[in-house]
Amino acid sequence: MRQVLARAIGGVAIIGLIAGAAACNKDSGGSDNAAGGSNCGYKLAFFGALTGSAANLGVNIEQGFELAVEQYNKQKGSDCITVAKFDSQGAAEVAPGVARSLVADKKIIGIVGPPFSGESEAANPIFDEAGIPTITPSATRTSLSASGWKVFHRAVANDDAQGPAAASYIKDVLKAQKVFVADDQSAYGQGLADVVKSKLGPLVVQSDKTEGDGKQTDFSALVQKVQSSGATALFYGGYYTNAGVIRKQLTAAGWKGTLLGGDGMKDPGLSKASGTQAAIGTVVTCPCSPPEAAGGTFVNDYKAKWNVAAGTYSDVAFDAANIFLQGIDAGNTTTEKLNTYLSTVNYKGIANTYKFTDKGELDPSLIKVWAFKFDASGDAVKDQEIKTS
Repeated sequence: MRQVLARAIGGVAIIGLIAGAAACNKDSGGSDNAAGGSNCGYKLAFFGALTGSAANLGVNIEQGFELAVEQYNKQKGSDCITVAKFDSQGAAEVAPGVARSLVADKKIIGIVGPPFSGESEAANPIFDEAGIPTITPSATRTSLSASGWKVFHRAVANDDAQGPAAASYIKDVLKAQKVFVADDQSAYGQGLADVVKSKLGPLVVQSDKTEGDGKQTDFSALVQKVQSSGATALFYGGYYTNAGVIRKQLTAAGWKGTLLGGDGMKDPGLSKASGTQAAIGTVVTCPCSPPEAAGGTFVNDYKAKWNVAAGTYSDVAFDAANIFLQGIDAGNTTTEKLNTYLSTVNYKGIANTYKFTDKGELDPSLIKVWAFKFDASGDAVKDQEIKTS
């Protein structure tokens, strides 16, 4: 309870800063009189974790988004489109309050985010009611597109692709005969783990639950169960914060199997928590391509801007922002017009090509899932593209 209260207070403080910095406009379409032409004077928002236990993933995404807007503004010769940042801390309990602050700013006509599935379930009803279109670069829970939100768009494959891909890797690459599956009970982690379990069937010898969001530090009970099960592979549905500690404790207990997980574990924070040596060989799947394979000058531009290499979903967020910017540039300067534009877009970006179904899902022909493996650098490097069915 104390941790939730502290996080909520932090969220309120951030909301106050945002509200103080952003002038609200009663005109739902925003102003047409800013420097740079009639298609300027609007805002695009990032909504996601900038602080909190999984902030690394959120920051990767925000930085890709912000780079795209900065480059667009350089082309226009003015501060044509303004970046607005809203820190949800990646927390479902914080997200609604932050979402209400966002929709109060009527110059915001598009949102990149939310990155995580739990906060998406909490915030998207508010965005949908306000009619502000969203593109999530990373929220993968399958059920998100079944909620009836007309503003929802997903720029990556959902767990119905990532889960089978992870199961395929376990069966065909690792050739594991006994698999343990655990999850952190989050919307993302449980959803992904359930798909993996269903695809592995009798290979799953046991399953378990942990607490999520960095609330648990002692995983000795899970470690003991994994060891006694005889499993040579552990699939964990959750984020890098927990997974790193689990890997550390598994190694300390002498378990020699392979830890696997989804895109929520694809972050150097895992190896920092586990120790670099312990993390080596950990496998993560991601409905994304290796960021270093992004097209154009993105890789160099990102490094020059942020002094770090592009991270997980930085390239997808860059594309998501540019999809919005292309729409604005074509005169879609109300939330209604921008949402309609997204229903027909066919955009070739630096990470992928993007078309959305009537449910907001990425067109099935454009889906891709890769496996990455942690090495001695402490990062997850590309291993192989894997089949999704």
